[in-house]
Amino acid sequence: MLALVFGSALAIAAPLGAQEADPPVVDMEAVVVSGVQPGPGLWRVSRDGHVLYILGTQSPLPRDIDWDAREVREVLAEAGAVLGSPGISVGADIGFFRGLTLAPAALKAMRNPGGDTLDEVLPPELYARWSVLRQRYMGRDRGVEKKRPLIAVYELYKAALERNRLRQGGIVGPVLAKEMKARGLKSTPTVLSLKIDDPRQALADFRGEGLKPQDLECFAGTLDVIEQDLPRIAARANAWAVGDVAALRAMPQNRQQLADCMDAWMQTWAARKRGFTDIDTRIRDRWLAAAEKALAEHRVSFATMGIDTLLHDRDGYLAALAAKGYRIQAPDEVEETDEAADAVLEDDLEPEAAS
Repeated sequence: MLALVFGSALAIAAPLGAQEADPPVVDMEAVVVSGVQPGPGLWRVSRDGHVLYILGTQSPLPRDIDWDAREVREVLAEAGAVLGSPGISVGADIGFFRGLTLAPAALKAMRNPGGDTLDEVLPPELYARWSVLRQRYMGRDRGVEKKRPLIAVYELYKAALERNRLRQGGIVGPVLAKEMKARGLKSTPTVLSLKIDDPRQALADFRGEGLKPQDLECFAGTLDVIEQDLPRIAARANAWAVGDVAALRAMPQNRQQLADCMDAWMQTWAARKRGFTDIDTRIRDRWLAAAEKALAEHRVSFATMGIDTLLHDRDGYLAALAAKGYRIQAPDEVEETDEAADAVLEDDLEPEAAS
């Protein structure tokens, strides 16, 4: 039940476009690809004959594509370990029936303290922007007006994606799950798991928290994304779908929207009281430890990671591996290496062919 509340606050994890100065509001549906699409190639992390292949994932993706995962299937056929993406899981050890008793408390925690509505807790200019977008993408849904800004704006973001034929999840995950099941592979846990020992009290603490500056930064930034960036988000989704890594590399870096919204939740007293600090470093260390273990123990391993993290190494994952002597190759770099090797082979064969 805690995931219902805390997960919503953490869930604005879709890659988002780059910041621009006062661009106009976009009121148009983005054009997205459909049908069977190859997706990007794989990153390679290698040393001493052991290779970790990494699929750069993207969210959202075009809703109507079928991912052609032949390259990934070939890797999984040889892989001894499969690692998930770095991330965080917040939960509590509670039984099913106890979880049911917490449901009313969880639902209350999703709402503003004191029953306030968004027009009562948001600055007027911010609420005016919200109101226009809510009407455009959610229609007459008035129930969302009672929800906390972090939760309400995420629901609006999901509705805007759906209108633009984009979706979060449901494309890559099911394919990987099917292939792993066929091979009897289980994913190696890589997420940082944080347990809440007092879920009822945690909900009570969270329920009593008022609006903070970080909440407003997350809320306003997400409205920026919805107003301005949907065509860019669609372009990024299309580039991933057709496997155009060069186009993805050339696109501006994503907004730091996830960081803003994550910070808004981590700065709650309910979270800090329970030791939820230095999260980014702990998430990275957890994933890197799993990756090095897989590389040491298996000739071939497979992993997933957000493609923006791979392209820009914003959190230093690839730099940390490179510092330990691993060779890092992006998909386009692997292709260039293969082409160069083919050219050398052709040059070596030419004299013999001529004789």
